[in-house]
Amino acid sequence: MAFIEQVTHPHIVRVEGIANGKPTIDGTRIKVEQIALEYERMGWTPDQIVEAHPQLTLAQVHDALSYYYDHQAEIDAQVAADEALIEEIKQQFTSKLDEKYAD
Repeated sequence: MAFIEQVTHPHIVRVEGIANGKPTIDGTRIKVEQIALEYERMGWTPDQIVEAHPQLTLAQVHDALSYYYDHQAEIDAQVAADEALIEEIKQQFTSKLDEKYAD
């Protein structure tokens, strides 16, 4: 019989009142989705992410990425919802620059 160890994420927490309860790196307000975006969309390496966030350890960054891949559908849906909200807000306001060049 094989022993199966349950994967845990010791550096990731969900705290009510911090980042709307989204998963963050313990002891910080840095969301897992931010780390995932920096890695996936911006192409940063884990070392570059640590350089950008010197309060983080490499272990915390790797745990955030591991958490992201274990919960990718949920976090991608959160990112999509955030992006949709930003677009909705943009549509409600006209840029001063756009107004200037519309004349």
